[in-house]
Amino acid sequence: MEKFRNQDALDYHSSGKPGKIEVVPTKPYSSQRDLSLAYSPGVAVPCLAIDKNVDDVYKYTAKGNLVGVITNGTAVLGLGNIGPEASKPVMEGKGLLFKIFADIDVFDIELNLYDVDSFVNAVKAMEPTFGGINLEDIKAPECFEIEKRLKEELNIPVMHDDQHGTAIISSAALLNALFLSKKDIKDVKVVFNGAGASAQTCAKLYLSLGLKKENLVVLDSKGVINESRENLGIQKQFFITKRTITTLAEAMKDADVFVGLSAGNVVTQDMVKSMAKNPIVFALANPDPEISYKDAKASRPDVIVATGRSDNPNQVNNVLGFPFIFRGALDVKATTINEEMKLAAVRAIAELAKESIPQEVNEAYDTENLVFGVENIIPKPLDPRLITTVAPAVAKAAIESGVAQHIITDWDKYIIGLRKRLGHDNQLLRDVITVVQRDPQRVLFAEADNYKTLKAAQVIKEEGLGIPVLLGESDMIRQIIEENNLPLDDVEIIDQRSSEQTKWVEEFSKVLFEKRKRKGMTMYEAGRWMRERNYFGSMMLETGEVDAMVTGLTKRYPSAIRPSLQVIGRAEGNRTVAGMYIIVSKKGTYFFADTTINIDPTVEDLVDITVMCSDAIKQLGIKPKIAMLSYSNFGSATGADATKMKKAVEILHRDHPSITVDGEVQANFAMNDEIMNEQFPFSQLSDNPANAFIFPNLAAGNIAYKMVQEMVDCEVIGPILLGMNKSVHILQLGSSIREIINMSIIAAFRAIKQKKISK
Repeated sequence: MEKFRNQDALDYHSSGKPGKIEVVPTKPYSSQRDLSLAYSPGVAVPCLAIDKNVDDVYKYTAKGNLVGVITNGTAVLGLGNIGPEASKPVMEGKGLLFKIFADIDVFDIELNLYDVDSFVNAVKAMEPTFGGINLEDIKAPECFEIEKRLKEELNIPVMHDDQHGTAIISSAALLNALFLSKKDIKDVKVVFNGAGASAQTCAKLYLSLGLKKENLVVLDSKGVINESRENLGIQKQFFITKRTITTLAEAMKDADVFVGLSAGNVVTQDMVKSMAKNPIVFALANPDPEISYKDAKASRPDVIVATGRSDNPNQVNNVLGFPFIFRGALDVKATTINEEMKLAAVRAIAELAKESIPQEVNEAYDTENLVFGVENIIPKPLDPRLITTVAPAVAKAAIESGVAQHIITDWDKYIIGLRKRLGHDNQLLRDVITVVQRDPQRVLFAEADNYKTLKAAQVIKEEGLGIPVLLGESDMIRQIIEENNLPLDDVEIIDQRSSEQTKWVEEFSKVLFEKRKRKGMTMYEAGRWMRERNYFGSMMLETGEVDAMVTGLTKRYPSAIRPSLQVIGRAEGNRTVAGMYIIVSKKGTYFFADTTINIDPTVEDLVDITVMCSDAIKQLGIKPKIAMLSYSNFGSATGADATKMKKAVEILHRDHPSITVDGEVQANFAMNDEIMNEQFPFSQLSDNPANAFIFPNLAAGNIAYKMVQEMVDCEVIGPILLGMNKSVHILQLGSSIREIINMSIIAAFRAIKQKKISK
């Protein structure tokens, strides 16, 4: 089943600003002086400086961080020759990947040019604009000649990712698979099924790694490329074998390695069984591999398998390479991407897979101890170490091979700069999604007779982010589903007012009465409240019928949270509950608490809120660095709010010394380690700028997050309810579909974590 409807994809690309990327200013522009500096007359100064020294273009413009993603749309994704206009969404998507993984800006260029000379001349004319060129989706054999000529004629790095991306990543996987198989690349026999641009470049890179040409067999759609074949192009002639074989089955007999870049389901289990001891099978056709991971593994126990699919171990994914290769090349102003740089990337990726894997990667993939082995021969795409491993390796290779125009001498400083540039915490939501997709939870939507809720439930279901359970008036829910053609017919619908739920209502009423009988509630009142959806939904969560609950879209926050507080209550040991927002921005991820619950928290409340906030952030795989905010800096002013924040810090330092927290402190000092170091070097935050902020009262926290939400380019997730015994979360009134989806993902994630803690 598709993960989304065609209309969803169209809506995604057309909603808001059409497309996926935009150009944003990087300098101030609010005053007349700013505009005079940005354009006329101030712009003349850098123009004249560049005219005097052309290399200053890297100093005064964005050229050094700008890559052109260029195509003519003749070989798109497997869609084939669809033309330049139809290829533009793919090129924008490539630009998005460059930005989020390596902070590289992109202009996508779609050319209506099909002969080699015209294409090469057009790209050459754009050399002054770009720091690098990423060629994309150009059909063979033209792509070979285009790349070759551009590499020879341009003085900036050029790479056709369709050729080199898979080659680099699969080469890294091959080195590690051979290591585990205790085989030497100089001795192994390799079979390629597929002879397109990607396959040919893969094979040539394997030869650079030490594979002997006489041990290589390549097949195209007509069979083995051997001496009996006629009318072979010059590219394929390079791969002619002297062996007298013609079929894939013959080629695979006693082979050590199979690499498929062809079509799905062309390899049988018998073919895999016929291979040499400890065989390696890279079935890289998408979406259907040449042989499925399951079938390949079932064919024999000693096989190591990789595919191009994310739902199998050992995914060969180009995103492990191209963002970081260009990052390293741009950072040293390389004039080309040469063989040394590609091999450096191969070895860096391969070695990274062998290293001890950080907890945040285990968290992202919901594993306890992910280790190097037959099911983990290459790094995961969400591994934050890729940029600080691959980019420096590529940059060093460029310097050592003499193609770098800028020499890096302080590599530690460079790596720190890479971390700051990318803001790895921005991967938070992607990491959380990976966790919940591996362990789908039953998420109850308590206001399901609403289009926004149902649309969010559809996405949750189709993306494998959870198992939605719909609570509300059943006839209304089905009507909305039918009117909007939402594929939710097989989703469970529960109507707490229907006769079908009488038994549950009675059972839930008894449980609620036992919980509240000494707090003024009668049995009659308990029964009446169980007809209200938030009470009924909370009891479903409390009794384990569902794993998480999301509500609050159509109700004021106090009335939406009250049932959960009465039915579910606080987790053991917690004196209070609190609301925390996650602010995901280009500068990083920040956490605000308490923003929704405690109007005027006491010192003891603030201590509890801080501890809960710290624990929640750690669950997300991020180290919390917490600032207790005030209008005062470490006693510089007096007042009730400043005093209680100061006292809370004293208790936290005494009773919870493992938490990095300090205050009372003003927000600008908490976020800026330079001024904190200058003025308050004794603070725990002097070398650790805060990423979490505890506010002295509800007014401050609520105002702060809402202002940030409107003023800053960011994504706001929350409020996440801290301190509850179960994963229940209350939406803000009128939340958007995306906000409901994000809250549902967080609800499922916290349900998984709470289950682990309770075991």
